[in-house]
Amino acid sequence: MASPEFYPIDIVIMTASSAPSQANERLAAVRARLEAATRQSGRPTGDVELLAVSKIQPTEKIRALYAAGQRAFGENYVQEADGKIAELTDLPDIEWHLIGPLQSNKTRGVAETVHWVHSVDRLKIAERLSAQRPDAMPPLNVCVQVNISGEASKSGCAPDAALALIQAVNVLPRLRVRGVMGMPEPDIGEPATRAQFTLLAQLFAEAKSLVPTLDTLSMGMSDDLEIAVVCGSTMVRVGTALFGARPAQ
Repeated sequence: MASPEFYPIDIVIMTASSAPSQANERLAAVRARLEAATRQSGRPTGDVELLAVSKIQPTEKIRALYAAGQRAFGENYVQEADGKIAELTDLPDIEWHLIGPLQSNKTRGVAETVHWVHSVDRLKIAERLSAQRPDAMPPLNVCVQVNISGEASKSGCAPDAALALIQAVNVLPRLRVRGVMGMPEPDIGEPATRAQFTLLAQLFAEAKSLVPTLDTLSMGMSDDLEIAVVCGSTMVRVGTALFGARPAQ
């Protein structure tokens, strides 16, 4: 009979070996959902980019998803992003997106490390990012965040201020304005969610008429990505469907 002390080792090996398989399965499932929604919207496969939202998730899960083929990862908190970026420098083509609120006193570290910022909601933030982006790095990709739900708890500029902000940010050096980002109010049902996504899509179309180089409509998450894609999203931000439930903080 095998000695009992071997059993915990076997359990650890099984648990570790299951992580890459689970990452592959989850990534394949989300990609299948994206492909189906893209077809439904009448657009070609690959027209919608997938951003893996890795906030609060351990770096081991990011590594597993990276090994499965995912390259773009989104973080909400600057300090957490800094630690993960430093720890994962051995992943050469990983792409980091800041999708959470950004305070003006934290722009320098962001400007020096990430590839995208989705949460520009006032000109002061954009001006600081532009001034602090190193000349040796490519221009920083930015999206203007719009508060399409009108919730006081959400960041983002008001919809009627979005076009002016986009035009102001567009002339700043060291930045490349890519488009707009927004989040609907949670748990309001499909018709209301669709209406808020449609509002953002209409703003994007208006902004694109003023700044033709815009190409990114960042909207849609795990629970509503199909609605977002049908409404015109070009980038969805998916966390739970890729990583599972977030660990307790």
